[in-house]
Amino acid sequence: MRCSRARTTAAGQGAGVKKFLVGMCLAGSCAPALAAQPVADLIVTEAKIWTVDAARPTAEAVAVLGDRIVAVGSKSEIAAWRGPKTTVLDGHGKLLLPGFNDAHVHFVSGGMQLDSVQLNDVTSAEEMTRRLRERVAQTPKGEWITGGDWDETKWSPPQPPTRQLIDPVTGSTPVFVSRYDGHMGVANSAALRAAGITAATPDPAGGVIVRDVHGEPTGALKDAALDLMDRVIPPLSHEQRMRAVRRALAHAASVGVTSVQHMVAEAQDIAVYAELLEHGELTTRIYAAPLITQVDDVVKVGVRRAFGSPYLRIGAVKAFADGSLGSRTAYFFEPFLDEPNNRGLLSDEMHPLSLMRDRMMKADAAGLQLCTHAIGDQGISAILDLYAEVERAHPTASADRRWRIEHAQHMAEKDFERMARLHVIASVQPYHAIDDGRWAEARIGHDRASRTYAFRTFLNHGVRLAFGTDWDVAPLNPLLGLYAAVTRATLDGKHPEGWFPEQKLTIQEAIEAYTMGSAFAEFQEREKGSITPGKLADMVLLSDDVLVIEPAKIRDVKVLETIVGGKVVFEDRRTPQ
Repeated sequence: MRCSRARTTAAGQGAGVKKFLVGMCLAGSCAPALAAQPVADLIVTEAKIWTVDAARPTAEAVAVLGDRIVAVGSKSEIAAWRGPKTTVLDGHGKLLLPGFNDAHVHFVSGGMQLDSVQLNDVTSAEEMTRRLRERVAQTPKGEWITGGDWDETKWSPPQPPTRQLIDPVTGSTPVFVSRYDGHMGVANSAALRAAGITAATPDPAGGVIVRDVHGEPTGALKDAALDLMDRVIPPLSHEQRMRAVRRALAHAASVGVTSVQHMVAEAQDIAVYAELLEHGELTTRIYAAPLITQVDDVVKVGVRRAFGSPYLRIGAVKAFADGSLGSRTAYFFEPFLDEPNNRGLLSDEMHPLSLMRDRMMKADAAGLQLCTHAIGDQGISAILDLYAEVERAHPTASADRRWRIEHAQHMAEKDFERMARLHVIASVQPYHAIDDGRWAEARIGHDRASRTYAFRTFLNHGVRLAFGTDWDVAPLNPLLGLYAAVTRATLDGKHPEGWFPEQKLTIQEAIEAYTMGSAFAEFQEREKGSITPGKLADMVLLSDDVLVIEPAKIRDVKVLETIVGGKVVFEDRRTPQ
């Protein structure tokens, strides 16, 4: 994209005057013919614009004043907004979309993972040990090795790692590396000693310490058992957290993500976001949701759903019903096919169930949004039961609660209609479908798999979709999510026509779920999610037109420009001149 700035022939407008004029224009009180008409700060022209606005789906150009869109239309219409100080971006006929809004990320851990040991693409136990040996050689004495994101389903045989595998190459350096889904990790003997985990350590409620035939810990920990290790891993310093967030912001801009919804945000994370916002460095808009276990503290602050500024908001809490399919801790009505004595686990937050009920009641009474992780069919059903109880208990509360189920992966047939009736949003991650689709049927069978990542069935029942990635569990790149939603072609290449192809979406539906759908899920559909006059000027220019190219090619599309609040925060230097 070529960026040109017209020569200045007059003094710039003051910020107060500009704000007044923007308000007048957005209210429809200015016209190009008036002498007082303001000029745009930014114009994007010569582009193919898909607005995700039903009132005007397509356009050729857009004008921005301040951080807001003031006009969308043809090249000639938008040319009237050009002035001597207007920055003009030539789109070269490329596709311009609203900025992508990732409805479910772990932003700080994502930023940390960019610099941590990388194990996700490892295809054998030998390769895992090689990379850990190299990382140990680079790690100062006394520091821990964490991160990892290993995935044993890519190995042959697909056996999860143990301490016996990694002890020979890690020695006295404590190591705790996570499975990519975040619901399981493996520790070496040094880390187990640091955490005091022995054969005598009982399994915590909602967790499992995996043991060998002699009852000794193998090093593998699941769900609530992860807390035993988290207690002894040194916490991040402020500087480490700041570095991770800056890395995450730069990465988000490079893949066209202009907004994220940070699930399980810690107070220290929000403090870093606030510091960056104060210094004008926050280039991604953030909606932060702390754990429901902290609901008392959040209620004391007195904020309600979606409180804050356009760049940083709070007002939601994140709860956990169960674990994950990959770790066999998602909670099902029927057992796993390959583990007939295992139906999964309810999370520690659900022990006892009355504790989760009380926390949800307290959050809803305070006007906070509920976002609950639920993956197995019985886990999802249990949360819908609780949501229904809360609704009955608070019949006079706001009807516009926008409760969410995060992941909503494996649905019971009876619960699609119930989600719609309760107006629960399905906050889903399409990339997981093409990843889990490699092996899911071996664990839960064809029938249950047919209701897995059931995007089309959700829409048919009137359930709103919000798209995200669960980064760092999956790549942050939204183009991979669009590809997954429209092709459902699994990563192993075994389902080129789609895994349960009846659940495919059109590319238009997928884009809407990633923009307006995610904006709706955070009460921001009037502020962002489409290229519409009055909304925040968050946009992304793509290298190829995903609306017309072959769906299989969507995953190769690149981001050329990312614009947040009318400012270019990422530019691909290979952009044609």
